[in-house]
Amino acid sequence: MKNILKYLLLSLFIVSITSCDNEDQTQLVIIPSGNGEITAPEMGSKYVLNPEEVSTNPALTLTWNAADYDVPTEIKYTVQFAKTGTDFAEPYLAGSTTNLSLSWNVQEFNGASVSAGLDPFVEGELDIRVISTVGSFDVQPQISEVITILVTPFTTDLPTIAVPGNHQGWDPPTAPLLAASAFGETDYEGYIWLDGGYKFVAPDQTGGFFWGNTDWADDGTFTGKLVETDEKDCIGDPAGYYFVKANTDELKYSATAVSWGIIGAATPTGWDSDTDMIYDSETRTLYIDINLVAGAFKFRGNNDWAFQYGSFDADGYLTRDGDYTFEGPAGNYRVVLDLSNPRAYTYTITAN
Repeated sequence: MKNILKYLLLSLFIVSITSCDNEDQTQLVIIPSGNGEITAPEMGSKYVLNPEEVSTNPALTLTWNAADYDVPTEIKYTVQFAKTGTDFAEPYLAGSTTNLSLSWNVQEFNGASVSAGLDPFVEGELDIRVISTVGSFDVQPQISEVITILVTPFTTDLPTIAVPGNHQGWDPPTAPLLAASAFGETDYEGYIWLDGGYKFVAPDQTGGFFWGNTDWADDGTFTGKLVETDEKDCIGDPAGYYFVKANTDELKYSATAVSWGIIGAATPTGWDSDTDMIYDSETRTLYIDINLVAGAFKFRGNNDWAFQYGSFDADGYLTRDGDYTFEGPAGNYRVVLDLSNPRAYTYTITAN
């Protein structure tokens, strides 16, 4: 009787384990049966983005219906942007959420539109789609129908042209640049070390600088006139650091040699004279090791107030007039003046 009871208890235990195993092996099958369709904005809606508008203002809100997977489960939605005609070959990931909407402010929507391939200040067609997935590995994807909207993005990057020449081996991709004052302007300027012949090269549609792009040089009279054909190399002679200007609309250029120094109450010679700075060809910057005391100073070129930097513009870059102030303890410092980024000039002071 005892043996029968033991066998009965063992059998019940085995049945119990088998039942638990079967429960553990039960799998939930998720079947995609309906993709979420975009409900707003409407097809063909227009958006003109303005660089003067507050960047955090709302620009676009995208909404869509819930996707259907036959069973209750959390769904992840991914929004993709692409330039119309590219068939999402290289889509821009505009955002992901488990909600049924996503919003972008002016700065975000502008950046996404440009990243998707639209050209600044030109109305372009932007395709949008929503991809729904489930699980931690984003399985069972469903793709919405594509909507197309019209977007005019902007850029705050200044237009540039390259200045290849003897000073850097006539290599446009690595040449120093000049920048215009604003998008659409052609008044390029910047500081460049020149040593002999040079030209001006425009960017191609991808923004790259290469031979074969539009380029300009002297008309042969060496009176500051530019031409695109039958040109002669512009000449930087003697070798030195130049303030270079080129207007590719007016077809004019100039190059003025500038020797930079630091002057002011913070320097050893006060406001009486400049202490000259040295050009570093590797970093394309000017520097000096100098004893400084607390006080005002500025940078001056050619011992002439026509070339000076003494204050900051709204973007924090060097601009004319005013005085900078050195507030550190008296001692020897390395001062570096960086004029290599056109219209975005900076300086640093570091204790030696």
